[in-house]
Amino acid sequence: MATVSLRQITKNYGTQCAVKNLDLEVEDKEFMVLVGPSGCGKSTTLRMIAGLEDISAGHLMIDGVDVTHAEPSQRDIAMVFQSYALYPHMTAYMNMAFGLLKTSKLSKDEIRKRIMEAADILNIHDLLDRKPQEMSGGQRQRVAIGRALVRKPKVYLFDEPLSNLDAKLRGRMRAELKRLHNELGITVIYVTHDQVEAMTLGSRIAVMYDGRIQQLDEPMTVYRQPENLFVASFIGAPEMNQLHCKLDQGRIGHPALRSPLNLKQSATGSSQKEVILGIRPEEIILAPMAEATLKGSIERVELLGPEALVEVSIGEDRLTTRLRVDQVPAIGSDVGLAFDTQHLRIYNSDSGQAIHIQPEI
Repeated sequence: MATVSLRQITKNYGTQCAVKNLDLEVEDKEFMVLVGPSGCGKSTTLRMIAGLEDISAGHLMIDGVDVTHAEPSQRDIAMVFQSYALYPHMTAYMNMAFGLLKTSKLSKDEIRKRIMEAADILNIHDLLDRKPQEMSGGQRQRVAIGRALVRKPKVYLFDEPLSNLDAKLRGRMRAELKRLHNELGITVIYVTHDQVEAMTLGSRIAVMYDGRIQQLDEPMTVYRQPENLFVASFIGAPEMNQLHCKLDQGRIGHPALRSPLNLKQSATGSSQKEVILGIRPEEIILAPMAEATLKGSIERVELLGPEALVEVSIGEDRLTTRLRVDQVPAIGSDVGLAFDTQHLRIYNSDSGQAIHIQPEI
């Protein structure tokens, strides 16, 4: 088993609170991703798990053992850094062997066996005699991952390991990391600001902001059902459309709507007058004017190869829709739009929290 439990974890730097009463349960063999913008507390949280930052309050458990104040060497974790942190004067082989030679009682033969196993998994046999300056960024990252693998720890920690790679190589390394997790069945806690990495890698993702977890769930649940406007705007590229509307007696109104949307009131707070209607770009389609849910004018078109992002002016609001390039109307033309009312998301305009009400069927 390799579980990690963060219970009311807090980190203070003087009067500044970087992480606030954070609760998180990482299950055995889970790929947990902490995602959020710079300064949200995700890397600080990872460093507290690693023992590189003191914990101001709360408890950290690994496999049920309290390691809140334990030294890093006593936590049975391995960490892969953004900067790779390889010794420049050592070959890849020695970089992978050095920690085991210094901290374990393994024989040189056993250490060599582990390194060869890791080299097989990562396909880096041809790099073992090279020094870091003789490798590309992707090769150095593979060696850094290999150094973690040979430790055979309970938990693997990754701190934005792909951020220094170009886009094409990041895609390849994401696939490699996913393969490693599936094949080895390891417990991973992974920090990134890149939502694509979070969505593609995580068994679950914890979206962080201002030192707190804003939402914790499976990636597609977070994407489809954001719990607040921060998550709705952070997860998704382009971000979720936000249409400023009024809610009155279970009906949502907007000047551009042909008729108000009727809703089932199934939660407290549904009488809120000013609300935000959240719609993903791919949920909006072009429709004949006579059948359209709302009407607008084409403001901007961004071509992305086989598809385009089209910005439509809806009164004082803007909506972005994702269309095939052969569907894109001319800039300035009036268009009708429609969307599936079963997938509407409604948020309190003051608190930004989701209001759980449903459309009438």
